[in-house]
Amino acid sequence: MPGSLIAYCGPAAVPGDVWARWNTDPVVIAALGILALVITLGRSAHARAGWGAIALMLFIFVSPLCALSSALFSARVLHHMLLVAGVAPLLARAFPQRRANPVPLAVLVTAHAVILWLWHAPGPYTWGLASVPAYWLMQLSLLGSAWLMWRAILAPSLQTGPALLALATTIGQMGLLGAVIVFARQPLYLVHLISTAAWGLSPIADQQLAGLLMWVPAMLPYLGVGLWLAWSSLRPSESAL
Repeated sequence: MPGSLIAYCGPAAVPGDVWARWNTDPVVIAALGILALVITLGRSAHARAGWGAIALMLFIFVSPLCALSSALFSARVLHHMLLVAGVAPLLARAFPQRRANPVPLAVLVTAHAVILWLWHAPGPYTWGLASVPAYWLMQLSLLGSAWLMWRAILAPSLQTGPALLALATTIGQMGLLGAVIVFARQPLYLVHLISTAAWGLSPIADQQLAGLLMWVPAMLPYLGVGLWLAWSSLRPSESAL
């Protein structure tokens, strides 16, 4: 499929022009500017987390990663993993859950898993790149579902056990999705079928790299937060001895 089917980030980047392919979409710049203003005015609970989320979103949406993700499925997966495992928990710290969540954590975990798998199925994935509204539906649904899940996991009122179970479940389903992509015997994402060659990768090699990114490195933020939650739950018991 031609790179012209990728509506938002434009034609697939090649090594000779990738560093010139910055995204200056005024809507994205304005949205990040509004978020920066909110943080500057002290409307966030954790300013450093908010600034961290903005920095990551600049890398995801403004830097040449946007154009590179038109060429490589592995770059697109990196984009998505940074969004759901980096930006989302940072935004959850910056704008935490302040009231009891009416939606059970299990529902939020399941909804996020369904959305993640849906957008990485070949058909919806291709449609998500074929038009600007579909592209932003993909981005906002991935980020929104991840943010709601992370807010519930990090809520002070939530007990450690359910939080750890939610994190373990998410690690498991993301690892399974990564394994499905790694062990697929043929290219699944035809929109990248031709564009990988300029980067010295076959479509299968690019797909396997993407699956490995989702399978191994993407679990590290969830594992890190899980260890931190477990350690935090033990400290009161230790001080009481």
